[in-house]
Amino acid sequence: MKPIITISYCPKCGWLLRAAYMAQELLTTFEEDLAGVTLEPSAIAGSYQIRVGDDIVFDRKREGHFLEIKEVKQLVRDKVNPGKSLGHADRKPAE
Repeated sequence: MKPIITISYCPKCGWLLRAAYMAQELLTTFEEDLAGVTLEPSAIAGSYQIRVGDDIVFDRKREGHFLEIKEVKQLVRDKVNPGKSLGHADRKPAE
């Protein structure tokens, strides 16, 4: 059974657009691997979490900042399809 991703966001912080953008990116990248993405307004101020099923893969409060979309895709990929190549999003920046 394919997992559902839930993006829980603080509506008072204005993070709906960020959540919708991430949902679109995840649905596009993992269209064969996911049953869907759900956007969920949080009652907790400042909350922004991404869950794959019941597993929290990102929590803004725990991390202290937002991740870039490529980092989010890597975290999701590791849960839903570890062998999937993300192309340029897998490449590490040149040092």
